[in-house]
Formats: sequence, structure tokens, C-alpha cells
Amino acid sequence: MISQFFVLSQRGDNIVFRDYRGDVQKGSAEIFFRKVKFWKEDGKEEAPPVFNLDGVNYFHVKVVGLLFVATTRINLSPSLALELLQRIARVIKDYLGLLSEESLRKNFVLVYELLDEVIDFGYVQTTSTEVLKSYVFNEPIVVDAARMPPLGPAALFMQGNKRMPGTAVTKSVVAHEPGGRKREEIFVDIIEKISVTFSSSGYVLTSEIDGTIQMKSYLTGNPEIRLALNDDLYIGRSGVSSYGFGGSSGTGPVILDDCNFHESVHMDNFDVDRTLSLVPPDGEFPVMNYRITQEFKPPFSINALIEEAGSLKAEVILKIRAEFPSSITANTILVEMPLPTCTARVNFDMEHGIAGQTADFKESQRRLEWNLKKAMAHATLLC
Repeated sequence: MISQFFVLSQRGDNIVFRDYRGDVQKGSAEIFFRKVKFWKEDGKEEAPPVFNLDGVNYFHVKVVGLLFVATTRINLSPSLALELLQRIARVIKDYLGLLSEESLRKNFVLVYELLDEVIDFGYVQTTSTEVLKSYVFNEPIVVDAARMPPLGPAALFMQGNKRMPGTAVTKSVVAHEPGGRKREEIFVDIIEKISVTFSSSGYVLTSEIDGTIQMKSYLTGNPEIRLALNDDLYIGRSGVSSYGFGGSSGTGPVILDDCNFHESVHMDNFDVDRTLSLVPPDGEFPVMNYRITQEFKPPFSINALIEEAGSLKAEVILKIRAEFPSSITANTILVEMPLPTCTARVNFDMEHGIAGQTADFKESQRRLEWNLKKAMAHATLLC
């Protein structure tokens, strides 16, 4: 049961605020932002996604720089609340096309109409874009997608010059095209988060891939879509040996440790030919989530060499090597390195001849940030 929902900008401005039950003080948005901004008083740590303050439970997620927050006085499941906030952000993005502070301000009437349909007196009714289309009738005011911030992690790797236009996934699923015509389009993205732990000598200790197949449909008439996966796809390790597999080279079977599918997916033929059939609902949704712990070759290898240069000084050499194929380029790379709490000053000696790289010492967080605009295949980068 949700008492309040609000969206804050990076400056703490209240963009959207809805009080559903009236049992939490009106200044909760300001109280929340002050607590998050000055967490632990010295700002060295970031606030957790869930915390309690003066009897009020605060749940928040950050989406494209905006803080989506829910409050309640009851003992609510954190996973439920955080999932709800993510789904609200997704529904708003489906309707507005582009999720930003400007689009929220220009479409505040539509956003409040959505919130009233999604949550009623604190109880969740629906987060389905397709269901909401029957109850929400305001048309979105389109915001220019050219004002979007730089591409995020989903666009880290680009193959050659193949790149989807910036407006391809920033269109509203309910707005009408000029002239009354609608382009029949569907977009499928595979987004993977790779977690790798290296030893001090550079060997891989643990590795894992959390992936999702995202789909966004602009098709009319609710046609049935068939999505074919690898024929040599296995779920679970029972009865399958990992020896002799080609790993990330793509020459061997793909083994998923576990996976789950969207409710609209039919798996009648999945065990036969690894084909998924579905009638895609309106908006963006995950067709499939999966996890892989099979051994693979990480896209980057990382080494850190630490030498004492005196009683109060240490020299650190960070070495990153791009291990991906020559047909791929990595863009917008951020390397973060925690430093000892006693660190007072950091001097950088970056490799010359590499354009677009910067390094910064975040004193309040005691963290080094190394930004690289681009990395070519098989390149070795030093800082």
C-alpha cells in the first residue's frame, strides 16, 4: 500500500507529487532529498534504495537522472515497491516516448491521469500500458529526442556503423503520426550486464551475465510474433557437459542457468525448435530474462599494479585491454576505482595520443573516475 508517489529532479525540484492516503507529512519530498543528498552527513556513501526515517519507509530508484520515490508507513515488501517504481517509469516512458524532466513538465496532466489509474487510494490497479489505453485519453506533447542525454550502458558496444536512429525508441506508443499514418515497426534489444571478478594477477575468479531481451512494438492489429532463439540453447546444466564449449566465441551451445518469460509469451514449440510466440502488448516490455554463469571471455581484461613510493605515497598503474573482436567498438567507458579513506591528493599520468579521455578524483567519495570516449578492439589503455 503506497501513501505517496513523487518524482524529483537532480536538484531536488518536485516535478510530480501525488498523495494517495494523507497519512504521511506533506514535506516528505524535501525530507527525503535532504536525507539522500547528505547521507552519512559527509556524503561519502550513497543512500540505499530503501530506508526508514521517523516511521516512514522511503523507496526510490533513479531513472535517467530522475528520482522516482514512494512512501508508506506500513511494512511493505521492498522488492514489490522497487518493481512498482520501475514499472511506473516504464509506463510513463511508453506514453511520453522520452522520459526527461522537460517531458514530464510538459505532460503533467497526462502523467497525473496515469498515476490515478495505476494506483487507487494506495493500492496498485495495473501497470500495463495496453490496459491503460482504455482509460487514459490525453494525448502526449512530443519532446524533441535530439535533447536526449548521451547513450547509456545499453549502447556501450557498437558494431561498425550499424546504429539505430535516436528517435527509434523514443516515440510514444499512443501518439499519432503526422498525416494519420503509422509506421509498422518493432524493436528488439538484447541487454546484458556482465559481472566479473579478477584476481590481482588478472585471472578471472568469477563471472556472470544477467541478460534481458527487450521488445517495443508499434505494430497495429496485435499480430502474433515468432522469435527464434539458438537451436543449441540449453536451460540448466543437467545432462549437459561444459567441456569443449566455445564460450563467447559463438561456436558452442549456449547454456542458461535459469530464465523467465513475459506473461504474453507462449512456449508451445519452445522445447522443439526454441521458438517463442507472442502477441506483443503496447509499450516496452522484457520478453525474457536470463542468467549465465558458463565460462566466457570478458570484453575487457583489467590489471592493477600498486607500488609504494614512500611512507605516504603509492603509485597505481591501471591497465585495461579490449578483448572483443575488431568489428566492434566500445563507447563511453567509465572506470571507477575506490581509494583509501586517507587519500588527500591524486596526480594523473594518462597515456598520450588517446583523445577524449579524462580522469578525476572524487574527494567526497574517495574514488577515482577514468572516462574514455572510445576504445578500439585489442587496444591497451593505461592510466
